[in-house]
Amino acid sequence: MSLHLWTHCRAATMAPGTGQAYGLVEDAALVVDGETLAWVGLRADVPTDLLARCTVQHDAGDALITPGLIDCHTHLVYGGDRSNEFELRLNGASYEEIARSGGGIASTVQATRAASAQTLQAASSRRLQQLVGEGVTTIEIKSGYGLALEHERKCLQVARALGQTHAVDVRTTFLGAHAVPPEFAGRTDDYVDAVLQMLSILHAEGLVDAVDGFCERIAFSTAQMERVFAAAQALGLPVKLHAEQLSDSGGAQLAARYQALSCDHLEWLSVEGAQAMAAAGSVAVLLPGAFYFLRETKLPPIALLRAHGVPMAISTDSNPGSSPCTSLLLMLNMACTLFRLTPEEALAGVTRHAAAALGLPDRGVLAAGKRADFVLWGVQQPAELAYALGSNPRLQTIFKGHVV
Repeated sequence: MSLHLWTHCRAATMAPGTGQAYGLVEDAALVVDGETLAWVGLRADVPTDLLARCTVQHDAGDALITPGLIDCHTHLVYGGDRSNEFELRLNGASYEEIARSGGGIASTVQATRAASAQTLQAASSRRLQQLVGEGVTTIEIKSGYGLALEHERKCLQVARALGQTHAVDVRTTFLGAHAVPPEFAGRTDDYVDAVLQMLSILHAEGLVDAVDGFCERIAFSTAQMERVFAAAQALGLPVKLHAEQLSDSGGAQLAARYQALSCDHLEWLSVEGAQAMAAAGSVAVLLPGAFYFLRETKLPPIALLRAHGVPMAISTDSNPGSSPCTSLLLMLNMACTLFRLTPEEALAGVTRHAAAALGLPDRGVLAAGKRADFVLWGVQQPAELAYALGSNPRLQTIFKGHVV
C-alpha cells in the first residue's frame, strides 16, 4: 500500500515527555499508512524507506497540525429544547419552581420519548455537524433522556447511526441512571432495578460502550450507583460518573473503586476524592459550559487536581438544560478564562486526556502507531485555538487517514 506524506507544517503532537510545549515539532512531517500514522517528526528525519513508499504528497501550507479533537462528554441525542426555562430563570423563577411545573430533565424526557428516531436523528445530526466542523473526530454520546427501555434503545441506536453518517467515531454511553422518571416517582430503588434490566438488554444488543450515572442528592446515592457499577463490571463494561457537581457525595471514591475511566464535573471534589482518582488513573472531565450556563460560583479544584497528577479533560457537555453548546473550541477558551487552565492544558484536555477519558489509547496524540485523525489549522501558535472567541480556524480534517 502506498503511503501519504504531509509536509510544510508544524505539528503540536501533544505527546508527553518531549520537553517541548505541546510536543511541538517545527518543520514537521507526518507519514500516513492507511488509517494509521506510520511516522511523525522532523521532515529532515523521515526514514528513507518510508519516504520511498510515499507516493502521495500533501502540502499543508504551513498549517498547524494537531490530533483530531475529542468531545468526551455529551448528551447530544434529545428531543425539544429548554429555551423557555432559560427565559423563566432569567425572569426570576427558581429551578425548583420550574421542576414542579414539569420542567427540568423531565421535560426533555417527555420530548425525547415523543420524538421519532428520525426526528432525533435529524436534530442530533445538525448538532454533530457543528462539532465535526470544528475538528472533532471522536465524540461520546450518552443516553439518559429516555429512561425506559424502548426510548433508551432509540437514543443509543440514533447515536450509533450518527457514526455511520458523519466522519466521526461515536462512542455510546448508557446513562439510564440519569434521573428518576415520573412513573417511578418515590421509588428510586425500583427504578435502579429497571436500569439494571435495561443495561443487560442494551449491552446484549451491542449498543453500550460504557456506563455512566448521576451521583448526587437530587439523583442517585452512592449505594444505588454501586449496584449499577457492579452490574457494568460483571458485563465487562467500563464506568464513569457525574460526580461532586452540587455537593461532595463521595462519588469520586466510589467510581475509583471501580477503576472509572472518568469522573465529570467535580466542582465539590475533596482531597480524598482526588487521591482516589489519581490512584485509579481516572480522568477529571471538566465542563466549563455547564459552569457558565448555570452561573455556578464553586470552581472545580484545579490546583488539587494538578497537585495529585489527575489528568484533566475538557468537554462541551452538550445538552439542552445546562450546556446547549456545540463548540469545543469555545470550551477551550472557557476552560482557560473560567478555570484558569493553561492553553496547553486545555488542548491536552480535548486530545490526549479526552482519549483516556474514553479508554481509547489509539488516539489523542500524533505518534507512530496512533490512528490518523488530525486537523490542519490556519494559526501560527497552538494557544490561538483557545484564544479567539467565536473563531474557527480549521482548514481541513483527516479522519482515519482520509481527508474529510
